[in-house]
Amino acid sequence: MIKKIILLIILYLLNNCSTNKIIDHHGIHSLEKKQLKLKVSEANINDVKNILGPPSTENIFNDNNWIYIERKSTVSDLKSLGKKKLLVNNVLVLEFDNRGVLRKKNFYDINSINDLKISNYETQTINLEKSTLSSILTSLKRKINDPLGNKSAK
Repeated sequence: MIKKIILLIILYLLNNCSTNKIIDHHGIHSLEKKQLKLKVSEANINDVKNILGPPSTENIFNDNNWIYIERKSTVSDLKSLGKKKLLVNNVLVLEFDNRGVLRKKNFYDINSINDLKISNYETQTINLEKSTLSSILTSLKRKINDPLGNKSAK
């Protein structure tokens, strides 16, 4: 009798487990298909808003650059201990002219994003000497973090 109850409990628990993977989706759905409807020099801002909706982000320095993002991820197999696996990572960059007509369209998928080259150059500081205010604030921060001075003695 106890074996039957345990078997029923195990079957109940296994029945509630889903084999379907849960997909986390962020951004614009089907961005790759929707961006094909946009033609350079034909579409304007209103067309883009009707097809894609408001942009995910706008360029801070130029209001005429819009960026749309689509990202899908899922939890991978049990053997990888639930790490997230990236399924789709699409980015669409749109540039408009002053009249609101689409001037340039760049679409990046997961493969083309991996091909992007990142610059190794570092920005040089203009003034290498610390100002008086900067040195005072650094000293105060050090004293707040270590009031007894134990960390610096080691």
